[in-house]
Amino acid sequence: MIKRVDLSKPGNVEEYIAGFDSPEQQDFLRRLRDLSRANAPTAGEGLKWGNPAYFLDSILFAFAGYQRHANFVFTPSTKEAFADRLTDFDTGKGSIKLPYGREIPEDLLAEMIAYRIREFEVDGVKWM
Repeated sequence: MIKRVDLSKPGNVEEYIAGFDSPEQQDFLRRLRDLSRANAPTAGEGLKWGNPAYFLDSILFAFAGYQRHANFVFTPSTKEAFADRLTDFDTGKGSIKLPYGREIPEDLLAEMIAYRIREFEVDGVKWM
């Protein structure tokens, strides 16, 4: 469950991040946002299902904050392409659990973002 200070619906990604309780959560989510924007500079940014998402004609990837961790979410095919490098993470269908207080695997996520963009642009793989 997302632990938010302000329970009103955020209008943009900055409001989404500002709605979290702790500076640690906010900093972590801002770093995920910065990483997303740096590695997908032509992608649009918005809220999908109430969470930050990055898209071209289709959603590329998204992230979500929770009380003790954030999830970074790709297509299952992108996650599967990196499965051998995700063994130290709890994962879901397309998600990677990133506990607050641990280092963000920036290089890995950057590679996954590049893979996802190529997967969309070259292979035509749409969101789930």
